[in-house]
Amino acid sequence: MGDRRLPAGKLPAELLDRFLRRLSSDPSVVLGPGIGRDAAVVRLGDALLALKSDPITFATDAIGWYALNVNANDVACLGARPRWFLATVLLPESATAELAEQVLDDLARAAHELGVVLVGGHTEITIGLDRPIVSGTMVGVFDREHVLRPESARPGDAVLLVRGIAIEGTALLARECRRTLEAHLGPEFVARCHRFLTDPGISVVPAARLLYEELGPALRCLHDPTEGGLATGLHELATACRTGIVVRRDAIFVYPETDAICRVLGLDPLGLIASGALLAVVDAVAAPKALTLLTNAGVLATELGRLDPAPARRVLVTDDGERPLPVFAVDEVARLFAHGGCA
Repeated sequence: MGDRRLPAGKLPAELLDRFLRRLSSDPSVVLGPGIGRDAAVVRLGDALLALKSDPITFATDAIGWYALNVNANDVACLGARPRWFLATVLLPESATAELAEQVLDDLARAAHELGVVLVGGHTEITIGLDRPIVSGTMVGVFDREHVLRPESARPGDAVLLVRGIAIEGTALLARECRRTLEAHLGPEFVARCHRFLTDPGISVVPAARLLYEELGPALRCLHDPTEGGLATGLHELATACRTGIVVRRDAIFVYPETDAICRVLGLDPLGLIASGALLAVVDAVAAPKALTLLTNAGVLATELGRLDPAPARRVLVTDDGERPLPVFAVDEVARLFAHGGCA
């Protein structure tokens, strides 16, 4: 990669992988870092703890809500219950007391709704920022000695998409690009997209807990696609499972609101930040049971495809045949902002 300037967004997977390979560990680490792994698990005495840290950098409105929920999602993807949260809140020099109170109130409200306790962190006005940044650390606990691990997946396992795409991206763009979108789609439509944050909402904790509690070992692993969208999440999942992956384009549910916004802004929904969706890898025999469980709970779910025995095979099946699963070097939101934003 040399001295080439890195794009905005996640660190390139190959660069991050080189770093992770240099890290040491110890016996207390039950599940360490890796590409496609949502969080870590450590043993403390007789207890297992899930640990996750993630920032929110794209959003400004409801940023505290985003931060707590995306961290809770990653902990739940290991089978743990989100329990304690620490938040680092960095505000720009232009911040008002009203903005600070709003961010903190959003954190408190999200914590209350998920049964999470805010236990600390840090707040400051930071030189050089043009928007708020909230970074959080979530700690989760396990109800039983069972950690969901991607290495338990097998070729032939079914890959389910729980809920559609891209909930977070839709809410984020409705907030950040309101004027542009209202000019094309109307205020009522944009207001509905704005509410995507809570309806259908970005939390996957209830769906993750349901599958974890009801499927047992038939549930191999969970992964929530975030920055880089569903396509990036599928690549990460295949890397973590050490398999290939074949998915059907017609099985990917894109919310109509998402599709409309992407058309106006020239974005691809497959690469749009997708918190609120959940990828579940389950034993193929158990896939119908998993879909029934989710349907009975009022949760949309589809079977996207299967894990493939060839790790290099990452395929999207369309009406025109097979093509490589798309790769997004940066999230579509980051690409939009890097090229002048919503105007």
